[in-house]
Amino acid sequence: MTGDSSDATDDIMCATYRALCRHGYANLTMQDIADEWSKSKAALHYHYDTKRGLLLAFLDYLFDSYTDRVADDGEGTPPERLRSLLADALDPPRADSAQELRTALFEVKAQAPHDDGFRERLERFDHYLQGEIRAIVAEGVESGAFRSDIDPETTATLLVTLVNGARSRRVALGDDAGVPDAIRAFVDDLLVEGDG
Repeated sequence: MTGDSSDATDDIMCATYRALCRHGYANLTMQDIADEWSKSKAALHYHYDTKRGLLLAFLDYLFDSYTDRVADDGEGTPPERLRSLLADALDPPRADSAQELRTALFEVKAQAPHDDGFRERLERFDHYLQGEIRAIVAEGVESGAFRSDIDPETTATLLVTLVNGARSRRVALGDDAGVPDAIRAFVDDLLVEGDG
């Protein structure tokens, strides 16, 4: 891939982000994205044949930035690392258009039951977060930082489900008050051995 192609891809992904924030998924058109890119619709079609194909590529693009942001850095105790990881997953970086993007992605998630491509890409986000949580919990159980009767797989599944529920509640109801605190309390009260 040449530098120009990579630059064009980055520009298109940024334009897609802005267009999704402005129009949402349901009303988004290739022309909307081309307008945000300041290029012609024909130029956009040179890179992506369809809106679906472009949005699948956009989810791949988001996945890369998500894994950079949510990755466990391995520093601190397992409880500290788990709290930090969950905070990053629950509270993504703030931006003027963050709520609009969350809403648009919520609409994209609604396509997953009907579209294998969307479902597979969205599953990658869950599997990644679940893997990071599972590894920290397993390490914490082994080191004695977490209770010995904790199952890392079950705990990871539960925490990913709680994170997803908090995100959905934030979009659908405009509120996730108390959810981050409840998840932190779960980590502190149910997982941590002793004073952790």
